[in-house]
Amino acid sequence: MKNLRNSKQRQIVLDAVRARCDHPSADQIYLDVRTTDAKISRGTVYRNLGILSDTEEILNVKVPSADRYDSRVDLHYHIYCTGCGKTFDAPLHYHSEYDEQVKEATGFQVKRHRLVFEGLCPECARKEKEK
Repeated sequence: MKNLRNSKQRQIVLDAVRARCDHPSADQIYLDVRTTDAKISRGTVYRNLGILSDTEEILNVKVPSADRYDSRVDLHYHIYCTGCGKTFDAPLHYHSEYDEQVKEATGFQVKRHRLVFEGLCPECARKEKEK
């Protein structure tokens, strides 16, 4: 990727992602950013989220409802609630041995793997039980 200058808008988007710990969607980030810069466009926010993900300053978490963003860029897993759509960090250690096993079996130069568990969060499970 070519050398990118750090723009004011990109910094505002990065700050908005870092200010949250709930794995926000691009739309949620857009709404947050608009409180700082009312003139920023949705396209600018989305483009900068892509750049920040590509440069690994934030993590793009792909889940069924919408891509989510995470300021944690260390190797870790996620849990996605199929009821409410929220995404959480999974309390598991990253298993780098999986990367090596796939590399040995396929010849791929594996950089990392991503794992998203799916199920109901405790609140949605409680609501489901009450039905």
